[in-house]
Amino acid sequence: MRIVAGRWRGRTLTAPTGEATRPTADRVRQALFDMLMHAPWAGPETIRDATVLDVFAGTGAMGLEALSRGARHATFIENAATALACLRANIRACQAADISTVIPADALKLRPSTTLPAGLVFLDPPYRQGLVPLALAALKASGLIAPDALIVAETGRDEPSPHPDSLAERTHGAAKVTIWRESGS
Repeated sequence: MRIVAGRWRGRTLTAPTGEATRPTADRVRQALFDMLMHAPWAGPETIRDATVLDVFAGTGAMGLEALSRGARHATFIENAATALACLRANIRACQAADISTVIPADALKLRPSTTLPAGLVFLDPPYRQGLVPLALAALKASGLIAPDALIVAETGRDEPSPHPDSLAERTHGAAKVTIWRESGS
């Protein structure tokens, strides 16, 4: 697994062994970021100088990809010890500690945060557990989502859409990526 584009393009990321963490494939990240860069409801300004939130972060590939492409800051939320070790190693490898915050917590049980609210949110929970709406509620309650944030959720291909008014929805293998604007956050 590698960073696809930007200043860290080609940088290899470490991932935990086993089935507990399911990193988003390079080709899915490439397709997603291409869509964000060129969609009429997004564009380069969606990423450039953005404050990003990578929830169920695992290796941190989504947030690190955004940082590599010019995001200002990324906050990563992860609670699995092996994934946290890889996440922190990947942040160090990219020399991104000064533009990253790691919150070692369960995304469903967050405390109020002093971290800047994010305008671009990546949610990649375990599939088929209905965690997207639960995580969104916890993130909103903690103050981590900016008004009108763009939400990108990866779910299983066969799962119902996590939002009724999506801007885009694409399937890639076993994954489905749904994007919407979370108004009134």
